[in-house]
Amino acid sequence: MTLGLIAVRGRRWLGLAALLTGLAGVVPAAETTVRRTWTVDGVEREGLLHLPAKATTQPVPLVFAFHGHGGSMRQAARSFDVHTLWPDAAVVYLQGLNTPGKLTDPEGRKAGWQHDRGEQGDRDLKFFDVVLADLRQAYRIDDRRIYAMGHSNGGIFTYLLWATRGDVFAAVAPSGAVAPRLVRQLKPKPMLHVAGEADPLVKYDWQRRMIDAVLKLNQAGAGVAWSHGGKRHASKIGAPVVDWTHPGGHEFPAAARSAIVTFLQAQTRPGD
Repeated sequence: MTLGLIAVRGRRWLGLAALLTGLAGVVPAAETTVRRTWTVDGVEREGLLHLPAKATTQPVPLVFAFHGHGGSMRQAARSFDVHTLWPDAAVVYLQGLNTPGKLTDPEGRKAGWQHDRGEQGDRDLKFFDVVLADLRQAYRIDDRRIYAMGHSNGGIFTYLLWATRGDVFAAVAPSGAVAPRLVRQLKPKPMLHVAGEADPLVKYDWQRRMIDAVLKLNQAGAGVAWSHGGKRHASKIGAPVVDWTHPGGHEFPAAARSAIVTFLQAQTRPGD
């Protein structure tokens, strides 16, 4: 073997070594979350938790994210990807339990969330309470920057949290969901709602009425085009609404991720 060939192969090995060293520092998004468990009324519940390094020394925002009926915490982490887009926030993707669906799965063979007060012994509201209390105790959570978001059944549960735990949140972001029975229980709150005009499951007309009800509740004016998509409605009482309507169906659109994060980042709950 000639010295020239040895030199070429040497450079190739050095290049490969450098590439592998660089890849070693790249952590896939899913690996920045860890599985955690909590016991609620004797039942072990679980979630995927992302925590910024400074969560023990500085106040950090906290985002709760809820998958749809038949989904999972891992699927929610991939779909919403809040922990990648907002790495300085604590993010928890919680896992639902088998739940009868309102529009599908009446036998309750798939995972989901309670739809209203009192269902399943309020197991999911209790789950939320336990997780929030635990995170507040273990980390420095900024109580003025706590948020909830979810798609489909997870969006309904987001509305339920707004109705029952509304004072906790700075803003909410439901998607592909309606909760007409809860409208009278809501207090004004910044909201971004994602809706598909061709949604075959949760009809757009239903979602349109829900959005309009929140616009009225929040005393929001006419919408103007928002740079992140949809229309932003300014509010006389500091509770803006973003109507993020897209032409698709019931899927959660990837483009909504950054819009939701940008909206939530701009919202802070007024001080006590």
